[in-house]
Amino acid sequence: MEIRPGPDRLRPGRVQLALLLSQRVTALMSARTVAPVAPPDTGRRTWEPLPRRGSRSRPAWTRGHSGGAGLSSRARWGLRAASILVPLAVWTAVSMAGLVDPAFLPSPPAVLEAFGEMLGTGQLAQDTLASLGRVGAGFGLAVLISVPLGVAMGTSRVALALLEPAVGLLRYMPASAFIPLLIIWLGLGEPSKIAILVLGVVFFNTLMVADAVRRVPGELGQVAATLGARPGEVLRKVTWPYALPAIVDAARINAAAAWNFVVVAELIAAESGLGYRIVRAQRFLQTDKIFAVLIVIGIVGLLIDVALRILRDRLGRWVV
Repeated sequence: MEIRPGPDRLRPGRVQLALLLSQRVTALMSARTVAPVAPPDTGRRTWEPLPRRGSRSRPAWTRGHSGGAGLSSRARWGLRAASILVPLAVWTAVSMAGLVDPAFLPSPPAVLEAFGEMLGTGQLAQDTLASLGRVGAGFGLAVLISVPLGVAMGTSRVALALLEPAVGLLRYMPASAFIPLLIIWLGLGEPSKIAILVLGVVFFNTLMVADAVRRVPGELGQVAATLGARPGEVLRKVTWPYALPAIVDAARINAAAAWNFVVVAELIAAESGLGYRIVRAQRFLQTDKIFAVLIVIGIVGLLIDVALRILRDRLGRWVV
């Protein structure tokens, strides 16, 4: 019985021809040698690869820190001490050399003596407490106003479009320029001084709080909403805890502005405070007392900054 190949089968003659052609092609490819292609002549000599250099060991004080930014505890305290002792040494040298009249630049011992005198009479403590009270009232009121506004601007596009133009315009108006108006509106008492502090802090702090809220990753809110959290719960349990350290950091920065503005407010029609003490000493050309008060202002401001920095670190332990 003869079996005829179907239409999808190769006939024996075609199979032999295909095998013969494949053998010929294989023989030609194996006998052929491919010459390497020479690179184009660009007129330049071939550069040899650079030698490998061994990795140099990093200094001991940078190990374990990225970018060499780490410092040992002894080095940090040494630099901090140098930042105080070097200007003090220059000041002492200039005053002892007599390069400047003591009436304009008193020596450190004279300033220390004036400081002890004011401290002994109780003037310095009374003035410091008066300034701290004004800063506490004005800065606290500014924070109470700016934090809700900043949170609203950071979470709502409607609030952002409504408030950002006005806040952006008012923050460029110096608070000291409002002093004549505040005296007319509120008089020469404490309300006008506190109002100056509020105007000097509230607008800047509002924008910084809004930026802190906008930096919260949106994925956190989306995950909370997926798990069933309502918008109020997302704001209270996700957005606010994440942004709180940055909000405290913004308050820390603006506390310095409040501490500066209280001195400006006390320069006009005040009966107590560190600014008032500076004006009183200026009338009698008591530059040693002016320097002593300035040092107290710097020390108190530094203590406020350190306290807010510690608070920020305590509140921000969970933020990566």
